[in-house]
Amino acid sequence: MSGHTATELAARARRQIADATTPNRFVDVLESGGMPRERLIWLAAEEYRIVGSDRRSFALLAARFPEAPAGELFLGLAQGEGRALALLDDFAAALGESDENLSAYEPRPFAQVYPAYLAQRAAFGTASEVALAMLANLEEWGAYCSRTARALRAHYGFQEKDVGFFTFFAGSPPGFEEQALDVIASGLASGDDPEEAVRAARLLHAYETAFWDALVDGLP
Repeated sequence: MSGHTATELAARARRQIADATTPNRFVDVLESGGMPRERLIWLAAEEYRIVGSDRRSFALLAARFPEAPAGELFLGLAQGEGRALALLDDFAAALGESDENLSAYEPRPFAQVYPAYLAQRAAFGTASEVALAMLANLEEWGAYCSRTARALRAHYGFQEKDVGFFTFFAGSPPGFEEQALDVIASGLASGDDPEEAVRAARLLHAYETAFWDALVDGLP
């Protein structure tokens, strides 16, 4: 399979995700200035568990697929999650929450289906599935993080340092798309099922949507 095939597969996954995308009510409410402080704590605490889980998932993928190009991609993603955890501490501290509080928080089940699915794919999936799922969903996730950072500064009194977690994820890492496409192309050339890869991208998107919905559940 050629890199062009990987590019076409990514475009197909992105089209399907775009067709399934609905308004993000959590971010909409946040931008209105009406988000209760309790829900910001939920956001920090849910992300605390998600990022920790995702770091382990990417480390597992790097161990399962150590050869280039997959090994470098997944190791870089694991390192990025480690950086994100440190930045999340700043957001939690601005909310007055300690690591102990974040650990003691009772997670919402549907807020955690995203990392659960990623962990499943990390253990049992192919490198191309995970690479395509991350690539196809990254732009939407980054846009939500960018909007969240702006809203927190504009309406809730947070400083730039406090929202570093969200600005960190607002843009993709340099060279990420090229790396991910290389991993997808390599996997396809080795016989990975392109339909399973596109399915993984769709499911990851659905589970990310469930995360945002869980944070706004019950608000008027």
